[in-house]
Amino acid sequence: MKIGILVGMENTFPPALIEKINSMDAGVTAEYIKIGGVKMGEATEYRVIFDRISHEIPFYRSFLKNAVLNGTIVVNNPFWWSADDKFFGFSLATKLGLAVPKTILLPQKDYIKGVTDASLRNLEFPLDWQGIVEHIGMPAILKPHDGGGWRDVYKVDSLEELWRDYDQTGTLAMTLQEFIDFTDYVRCYCVGRKEVLIMPYDPKNRRYLPQESLAHYSPELIDRITRDTILINEALGYDLNTVEFAIKDGVPYAIDFTNPAPDADIWSVTEPYHYWIIEKMANLLVDYAKNGQPTAHYHRWYKWLNPEAASPIASRAGELAQELAAGVEQMAQKASDVLSEVIDQITEPIKPKRAARKPAEKETKAAPKAAKATKATKATKKS
Repeated sequence: MKIGILVGMENTFPPALIEKINSMDAGVTAEYIKIGGVKMGEATEYRVIFDRISHEIPFYRSFLKNAVLNGTIVVNNPFWWSADDKFFGFSLATKLGLAVPKTILLPQKDYIKGVTDASLRNLEFPLDWQGIVEHIGMPAILKPHDGGGWRDVYKVDSLEELWRDYDQTGTLAMTLQEFIDFTDYVRCYCVGRKEVLIMPYDPKNRRYLPQESLAHYSPELIDRITRDTILINEALGYDLNTVEFAIKDGVPYAIDFTNPAPDADIWSVTEPYHYWIIEKMANLLVDYAKNGQPTAHYHRWYKWLNPEAASPIASRAGELAQELAAGVEQMAQKASDVLSEVIDQITEPIKPKRAARKPAEKETKAAPKAAKATKATKATKKS
């Protein structure tokens, strides 16, 4: 039984994870994946694939979807990962009751070649920039609606600065978000939607702080951060993610939480957090390899490919659908039989009788009167 690791530029986390899994003697081995041309509908040799890079390589993403279709467990689910974006996440978190800064989605500044004014007829123009700024307030954070790594993130203090930085964003769809003047900031690993590690973080200098920095946090604050982290990951369905909170007046505001391939490099997250994530991910991946349900189980098409796995309700629904289809077929057959009888009666040879022709002759004579009436009507209209 094998676990495949799909990686990008990382140099410390993937090899350490592979070494950890292979040292567990759990009947499961881990290795890097090698991918060439991918045949459609063909299964991979891996029970589990751990994805760290498909968000940057579309070929990998499509390969992973095909792997899911054929029974592989993929962490994180490539279908959900493809569907999510940060603005959707903000909206979802708000619906779930998390504290989220006020956020507005903005249209792109520029568009790919081929998009013309005619393609943008549904867009309001010009934007109500003043209304947008009044809603969000200043200062504010301008950042992509999707993406990560602190790329293309701007802090703006005025409408003029917003315009200036917005003009630099090209084809990126951006969000404008209320700036939380925080006193504390944390980034939380969440593994398997149940294991949470709260890591104090300094976003200004982009460095992790030791656990001792949490000493002044109240038990209630720790509990809320943990609860909110698990809740958003349960809702999004991610097996590995990081959630970031800006804390102001004792309230943790969820700032960023769609990071399905979070940083785990020893030189950035530091040793304690690096070894924690290795331990938890190794245990999760081995458990999934031995006991996990295929990722495909969560998708609608799974039951059509695996009828025996459908729930009793779904199975009964299928039976009812078959019964209904059979009933409709019977009704259609009866209707067809009745219609055939009617047609037979209508087309049965009838011997003509002289008396039967008189009404027809009257109708023929009456026709010109109708024609005259039509002419009279036309004349009336002309006058």
